[in-house]
Amino acid sequence: MDSKQLHGRLPEQSLLHALSESELAHLLRDARECRARKGDVLLEQGADGDFLVILLEGQARVTVYTANGREIVLDYVGAGSVLGEIALLDGGTRTASVIAMEALRYLTLARPLFERVMAENHQIALRLMRELAQRLRRANQTIESDRAYGAAPRLARFLLRLLQGEGREDGTIGLSQTELAMFAGISRENINRQLGLWAQAGLVVLDHGKIRVVDVDWLEDVADASD
Repeated sequence: MDSKQLHGRLPEQSLLHALSESELAHLLRDARECRARKGDVLLEQGADGDFLVILLEGQARVTVYTANGREIVLDYVGAGSVLGEIALLDGGTRTASVIAMEALRYLTLARPLFERVMAENHQIALRLMRELAQRLRRANQTIESDRAYGAAPRLARFLLRLLQGEGREDGTIGLSQTELAMFAGISRENINRQLGLWAQAGLVVLDHGKIRVVDVDWLEDVADASD
Protein backbone atom coordinates (compact mmCIF):
# COMPACT_ATOMS: atom_id res chain seq x y z
CA MET A 1 0.00 0.00 0.00
CA ASP A 2 1.51 3.32 -1.07
CA SER A 3 1.06 6.64 0.74
CA LYS A 4 -1.82 7.67 -1.57
CA GLN A 5 -3.79 4.49 -0.81
CA LEU A 6 -3.10 4.77 2.90
CA HIS A 7 -4.12 8.43 2.94
CA GLY A 8 -7.50 7.51 1.44
CA ARG A 9 -8.15 4.90 4.14
CA LEU A 10 -7.17 6.90 7.20
CA PRO A 11 -10.04 7.34 9.70
CA GLU A 12 -10.77 10.92 10.76
CA GLN A 13 -9.43 10.33 14.27
CA SER A 14 -6.10 9.00 12.95
CA LEU A 15 -2.99 10.91 13.92
CA LEU A 16 -2.12 11.13 10.22
CA HIS A 17 -5.50 12.21 8.84
CA ALA A 18 -4.63 15.93 8.57
CA LEU A 19 -1.47 15.29 6.54
CA SER A 20 -1.30 15.74 2.79
CA GLU A 21 -0.23 12.81 0.61
CA SER A 22 3.21 14.36 0.18
CA GLU A 23 3.61 14.87 3.95
CA LEU A 24 2.55 11.29 4.57
CA ALA A 25 5.00 10.03 1.96
CA HIS A 26 7.74 12.09 3.63
CA LEU A 27 6.93 10.60 7.03
CA LEU A 28 6.87 7.01 5.78
CA ARG A 29 9.68 7.03 3.24
CA ASP A 30 12.09 5.13 5.53
CA ALA A 31 9.51 3.16 7.52
CA ARG A 32 9.77 -0.65 7.60
CA GLU A 33 6.80 -2.84 6.67
CA CYS A 34 6.06 -5.85 8.90
CA ARG A 35 3.42 -8.58 9.17
CA ALA A 36 1.82 -10.19 12.21
CA ARG A 37 -0.43 -13.16 12.90
CA LYS A 38 -3.41 -13.29 15.21
CA GLY A 39 -2.19 -13.15 18.81
CA ASP A 40 1.19 -11.59 18.00
CA VAL A 41 2.30 -8.74 20.28
CA LEU A 42 3.23 -5.63 18.31
CA LEU A 43 4.05 -3.51 21.37
CA GLU A 44 4.60 -4.87 24.87
CA GLN A 45 3.71 -3.06 28.09
CA GLY A 46 6.88 -2.18 30.03
CA ALA A 47 9.24 -2.56 27.04
CA ASP A 48 11.48 0.23 25.76
CA GLY A 49 9.73 2.57 23.34
CA ASP A 50 12.20 2.99 20.49
CA PHE A 51 9.71 2.85 17.60
CA LEU A 52 6.07 3.52 16.81
CA VAL A 53 3.60 1.46 14.78
CA ILE A 54 1.23 2.50 11.97
CA LEU A 55 -1.40 -0.12 11.11
CA LEU A 56 -1.99 -0.72 7.40
CA GLU A 57 -4.45 -3.62 7.45
CA GLY A 58 -6.24 -5.62 10.14
CA GLN A 59 -7.45 -4.96 13.67
CA ALA A 60 -5.62 -4.95 17.01
CA ARG A 61 -6.52 -4.30 20.63
CA VAL A 62 -4.75 -1.97 23.02
CA THR A 63 -4.61 -3.46 26.49
CA VAL A 64 -2.97 -3.08 29.90
CA TYR A 65 -2.34 -5.76 32.51
CA THR A 66 -2.80 -5.15 36.22
CA ALA A 67 -0.44 -6.45 38.91
CA ASN A 68 -2.66 -9.53 39.40
CA GLY A 69 -2.64 -10.31 35.67
CA ARG A 70 -6.08 -8.97 34.78
CA GLU A 71 -6.36 -7.66 31.23
CA ILE A 72 -8.09 -4.30 30.69
CA VAL A 73 -8.86 -3.41 27.07
CA LEU A 74 -8.39 0.30 26.37
CA ASP A 75 -9.30 0.39 22.70
CA TYR A 76 -9.70 -1.49 19.42
CA VAL A 77 -7.79 -0.02 16.48
CA GLY A 78 -7.61 -0.54 12.72
CA ALA A 79 -5.94 0.76 9.56
CA GLY A 80 -4.47 4.23 9.96
CA SER A 81 -4.02 4.00 13.73
CA VAL A 82 -0.71 5.25 15.13
CA LEU A 83 0.50 3.45 18.25
CA GLY A 84 3.44 3.66 20.62
CA GLU A 85 4.10 7.39 20.29
CA ILE A 86 3.83 8.08 24.05
CA ALA A 87 6.98 6.13 24.91
CA LEU A 88 8.65 7.57 21.83
CA LEU A 89 7.95 11.12 23.03
CA ASP A 90 8.84 10.86 26.71
CA GLY A 91 11.60 8.25 26.49
CA GLY A 92 9.81 5.96 28.95
CA THR A 93 8.57 2.40 28.62
CA ARG A 94 5.42 1.22 26.88
CA THR A 95 2.28 2.07 28.84
CA ALA A 96 0.18 -0.60 27.11
CA SER A 97 0.42 -3.67 24.90
CA VAL A 98 -0.92 -3.91 21.34
CA ILE A 99 -2.03 -7.38 20.25
CA ALA A 100 -3.08 -8.48 16.75
CA MET A 101 -6.67 -9.75 16.58
CA GLU A 102 -6.14 -11.10 13.06
CA ALA A 103 -3.44 -11.24 10.41
CA LEU A 104 -2.30 -7.69 9.77
CA ARG A 105 0.30 -5.47 8.14
CA TYR A 106 1.94 -2.49 9.77
CA LEU A 107 4.81 -0.05 9.49
CA THR A 108 7.43 0.67 12.14
CA LEU A 109 9.09 4.07 12.43
CA ALA A 110 12.29 4.23 14.50
CA ARG A 111 12.88 7.00 17.05
CA PRO A 112 15.68 8.86 15.17
CA LEU A 113 13.57 9.04 11.99
CA PHE A 114 10.46 10.08 13.92
CA GLU A 115 12.30 12.88 15.72
CA ARG A 116 13.81 14.15 12.48
CA VAL A 117 10.41 14.26 10.76
CA MET A 118 8.86 16.07 13.76
CA ALA A 119 11.59 18.72 13.58
CA GLU A 120 11.15 19.16 9.83
CA ASN A 121 7.36 19.24 9.69
CA HIS A 122 5.48 21.26 12.30
CA GLN A 123 2.10 20.20 10.86
CA ILE A 124 2.80 16.59 11.85
CA ALA A 125 3.94 17.69 15.30
CA LEU A 126 0.79 19.80 15.80
CA ARG A 127 -1.46 16.93 14.72
CA LEU A 128 0.27 14.65 17.21
CA MET A 129 -0.38 17.12 20.03
CA ARG A 130 -4.07 17.31 19.11
CA GLU A 131 -4.40 13.54 18.96
CA LEU A 132 -2.81 13.13 22.38
CA ALA A 133 -5.21 15.73 23.78
CA GLN A 134 -8.15 13.82 22.27
CA ARG A 135 -6.92 10.59 23.85
CA LEU A 136 -6.75 12.31 27.23
CA ARG A 137 -10.31 13.54 26.69
CA ARG A 138 -11.47 10.00 25.86
CA ALA A 139 -9.72 8.67 28.97
CA ASN A 140 -11.55 11.25 31.10
CA GLN A 141 -14.84 10.27 29.46
CA THR A 142 -14.14 6.64 30.31
CA ILE A 143 -13.58 7.53 33.96
CA GLU A 144 -16.80 9.55 33.96
CA SER A 145 -18.64 6.62 32.38
CA ASP A 146 -17.35 4.20 35.01
CA ARG A 147 -18.45 6.38 37.91
CA ALA A 148 -21.65 8.06 36.80
CA TYR A 149 -23.52 5.74 34.46
CA GLY A 150 -25.49 2.52 34.84
CA ALA A 151 -24.92 -0.57 32.69
CA ALA A 152 -27.26 0.39 29.81
CA PRO A 153 -25.98 3.95 29.15
CA ARG A 154 -22.43 2.82 29.81
CA LEU A 155 -22.71 0.06 27.20
CA ALA A 156 -24.35 2.50 24.77
CA ARG A 157 -21.46 4.96 25.20
CA PHE A 158 -18.88 2.29 24.43
CA LEU A 159 -20.81 1.08 21.38
CA LEU A 160 -20.87 4.66 20.08
CA ARG A 161 -17.11 4.92 20.58
CA LEU A 162 -16.62 1.78 18.53
CA LEU A 163 -18.94 2.99 15.79
CA GLN A 164 -17.06 6.29 15.58
CA GLY A 165 -13.78 4.40 15.38
CA GLU A 166 -13.81 1.03 13.64
CA GLY A 167 -17.52 0.49 13.05
CA ARG A 168 -18.86 0.08 9.51
CA GLU A 169 -21.24 2.44 7.78
CA ASP A 170 -24.10 -0.05 8.29
CA GLY A 171 -23.61 0.15 12.07
CA THR A 172 -21.85 -3.21 12.42
CA ILE A 173 -19.32 -3.79 15.21
CA GLY A 174 -17.19 -6.88 14.70
CA LEU A 175 -16.57 -7.79 18.34
CA SER A 176 -17.78 -10.74 20.36
CA GLN A 177 -19.68 -10.15 23.59
CA THR A 178 -16.63 -11.33 25.53
CA GLU A 179 -14.42 -8.77 23.78
CA LEU A 180 -17.03 -6.07 24.31
CA ALA A 181 -17.23 -6.95 28.02
CA MET A 182 -13.45 -6.53 28.34
CA PHE A 183 -13.62 -3.19 26.54
CA ALA A 184 -16.55 -1.73 28.48
CA GLY A 185 -15.61 -3.19 31.86
CA ILE A 186 -19.04 -4.81 32.22
CA SER A 187 -19.57 -8.50 32.95
CA ARG A 188 -20.34 -10.70 29.96
CA GLU A 189 -23.61 -11.73 31.63
CA ASN A 190 -24.76 -8.11 31.84
CA ILE A 191 -23.64 -7.48 28.25
CA ASN A 192 -25.60 -10.52 27.08
CA ARG A 193 -28.70 -9.52 29.03
CA GLN A 194 -28.70 -5.91 27.84
CA LEU A 195 -28.05 -6.77 24.19
CA GLY A 196 -30.77 -9.41 24.36
CA LEU A 197 -33.29 -6.83 25.53
CA TRP A 198 -32.25 -4.40 22.82
CA ALA A 199 -32.42 -7.14 20.18
CA GLN A 200 -35.96 -8.09 21.27
CA ALA A 201 -36.96 -4.44 20.87
CA GLY A 202 -35.47 -4.38 17.36
CA LEU A 203 -32.84 -1.81 18.28
CA VAL A 204 -29.82 -4.00 17.54
CA VAL A 205 -29.23 -7.18 15.54
CA LEU A 206 -26.96 -9.93 16.89
CA ASP A 207 -25.43 -12.14 14.20
CA HIS A 208 -22.47 -14.55 14.40
CA GLY A 209 -20.41 -12.64 16.93
CA LYS A 210 -21.23 -9.24 15.46
CA ILE A 211 -23.50 -6.45 16.65
CA ARG A 212 -25.38 -4.19 14.24
CA VAL A 213 -26.90 -1.02 15.64
CA VAL A 214 -30.18 -0.33 13.85
CA ASP A 215 -30.90 3.09 15.35
CA VAL A 216 -27.86 5.23 16.23
CA ASP A 217 -30.04 8.17 17.36
CA TRP A 218 -31.72 5.92 19.90
CA LEU A 219 -28.32 4.67 21.09
CA GLU A 220 -27.21 8.26 21.65
CA ASP A 221 -30.34 8.89 23.74
CA VAL A 222 -29.55 5.85 25.89
CA ALA A 223 -25.93 6.97 26.26
CA ASP A 224 -27.07 10.33 27.62
CA ALA A 225 -29.43 8.78 30.18
CA SER A 226 -28.31 8.81 33.80
CA ASP A 227 -29.51 5.25 34.42
